[in-house]
Parts: sequence; structure tokens; C-alpha cells
Amino acid sequence: MQDLLIISNYYPPETGAAANRIETLAHGLRDKGWKVSVLCPLPNYPDGKIFGGFKGKIKHKSIEKDITVYRTWVYPSNSKNKIIRLISMLSFSFSLSVFLLFTKTPKKVIIQSPPLFVAFFSVLVNRLKGKKIILNVSDLWPLAGKELGVMKESFSYRMLERIERYNYRNAALVLGQSQEICTHVNQRVATPALLYRNFPKFQTQPKQTQQAATEIHLVYAGLLGVAQGIVTLCKNIQLPENVVLDIYGNGAEKAELIQFIEKNPNRNIYFHGELTRPELHKILTHQADYALIPLVNRIYGSVPSKIFEMAHIGLPILYIAGGEGGEVVTENHLGTVIEPGDFSSLNEALKLLSKINPETRKKIQEKAQVSFSFDKQLEVINQAISML
Repeated sequence: MQDLLIISNYYPPETGAAANRIETLAHGLRDKGWKVSVLCPLPNYPDGKIFGGFKGKIKHKSIEKDITVYRTWVYPSNSKNKIIRLISMLSFSFSLSVFLLFTKTPKKVIIQSPPLFVAFFSVLVNRLKGKKIILNVSDLWPLAGKELGVMKESFSYRMLERIERYNYRNAALVLGQSQEICTHVNQRVATPALLYRNFPKFQTQPKQTQQAATEIHLVYAGLLGVAQGIVTLCKNIQLPENVVLDIYGNGAEKAELIQFIEKNPNRNIYFHGELTRPELHKILTHQADYALIPLVNRIYGSVPSKIFEMAHIGLPILYIAGGEGGEVVTENHLGTVIEPGDFSSLNEALKLLSKINPETRKKIQEKAQVSFSFDKQLEVINQAISML
């Protein structure tokens, strides 16, 4: 049995796509015979506060489902202030560097990126200790920041690009969450890049009976952040009388979203807070008709994992973004693709929605099971890591 360490800025009991993705990877590699350990911060995301049971701790060690989880100190924050966010990232970068320097760790290490600084310090220390580094890249920073409008080309931007290339260059293997990421890496360094999409691993049963109600439920479930722009969407969406928008999640725009809904009670928009993944899947399976997946801008390299999750549940998708994610939706007949900010086309599409019958959902699930198989993909990844 080989040892393997995974370093990530997110891990359960934190919620969201990033934490779920890393946990699924850890469990999958464990089932392949690896002795997996995880290094992550004390849980704080997305609230920006250390979770109960971990407050006052500098570090914590536990065994969770046969995986050793090391949690180290972090200055938690979900502030929109760039300086405060940077301090938070650097705090975990510091504590993980200390841990890596003074703790015996496995020869092979998977490092999640972004956050870019967390990945940089992880790569730096592990390179000094002669480890085999696998860099798991889910978004392209700083490029994504520029496309989101939160960064401009400047001295600091060019420094981040140098850090990005350093991370790629010093990895033995890059796992790219999209083909665009793999292309981006191959254009900059000689490190091999392997496509590893964010396929989920769970099973749900499609509804067996058609709902008697005529009300159509459109659901957004995920991060309430700047990139998703849920508040702006709610201000511009025009829901027909029989269409309801149900929102689940947490994030920086939560307070603004609640305030908007309270001031506009007749918009057919409802916020239900944050649920556990099993609770959410139950609601999506039995109550939802369509999934809404929006991005403010088309971000090169970004393919939201919610595409694959909603397909496995059997929900047709309204995808408000272009790029590779839009191609996945279109090529696999998963729903409708609308350009970011094109609320006119979105509102026209909403008028055409109808109740989804079980057969339609079943077809989408069957497509997902064939085209988005976590187990088939993991077999390729497992072989690649084993050969390093």
C-alpha cells in the first residue's frame, strides 16, 4: 500500500463543490488501495468563521472514513476585501509550510490549485523535500481573476503569472479540470497534463411519478459568490407565474440576496439556506424540474462541476455561460446554453419551460452514467499517479 498526501484549502465538514471534489478524490484513491491523508485548514468555509468544535485550536488530527485528516491554523475570512482575503490565504500557507517542514509526509503529494498562494507554498516546500508533486488545477489563476474583472494586468498580475508557471513547472503531473486548462498548461511548460473532470460519485433514483402540481421549480444550488452573480440575476430574471426559483447555498452575496427577496416578495424567488449534500440531493430529486447554473462571465478553463452533478440527478440545465462548459451541455443534450448577461434570452427560455417527466430525467441520468463516470476516470488517474 502506497502513501499519498492531498493538500487542499477545502475539505468537509465544509460544503461546496471544492470540498466535495477533494473528498470524492480522497475516497476514490483510498478504495484503489492508497493510504490517503489530507492536509487542510481548520474548517471555516463559506462562513469565514471556524466551525464549532474546532475553535481555539491551532491544529487538529482525526481519522475520517479511514483517511487521516490534518487540520492546521488559518485566519478565517469570507470578506470581499482583497487584502483580508490575501491575509487569510497566507495564514494557511504559513501553517501548512510549518507542518510540511517538520512532519514526515508521503513521497507523493496531490496539491489543489487555486488558491494560488496555497499551491505555491505547498509546491515550494514539497519540492525542497524531494516529493513527487501532482498539481490538481480546477481554475486558471490569475487569468480567471482578470476575466472576472477583479484583477488587471499589472506588476502584481505578472508576479502571479510567474508563480503559476513555477507551480506547473515543478509538478510531475498536472490534473486539469477542463481541456482548456490542459491546453493552457501545455503551452507554458513541459509538464504532462491529464484531463480530470469534476465528476461526482453518488446514486439517486429518478422520480417515478409525475407531480400533480403545475408549478415548475427552477433550482440554483451552490456558492453565492461574485463569479455566480445570483443577486444580479434575481434583479433581471422575469419568472412566469407558474415558475419558481429556489435558491440553496451560502457565500458572500447571501445577505444581499436575502435583503433583495424581502424587498421583492412577489418575484417567485425563495432562498432556503444551506443544506447537507444528501438533503439537497433528496430535494433536487423529488421537487426540482430544472437546474440553473450561471456565471457572470465566460471564464477560460472553468467547467462548473454542477453540470455533472445535476446531470447525474437527472435535471435539465439552464447554463448561463459559454466556453467549454457550454460545449459539454450542448454536446450531451443536457439543456439550454445562454450567453452571460443575456437576460432577454433567459427570460424567453423561461416561458418555454414545462414540467419534466420521469422518462426525460432517466435519459439524462443514463447519459451521465456513461459519459461522466467517476470510476472510469479514476482508473486512468490512479494508473498515472502509480507510475510516477
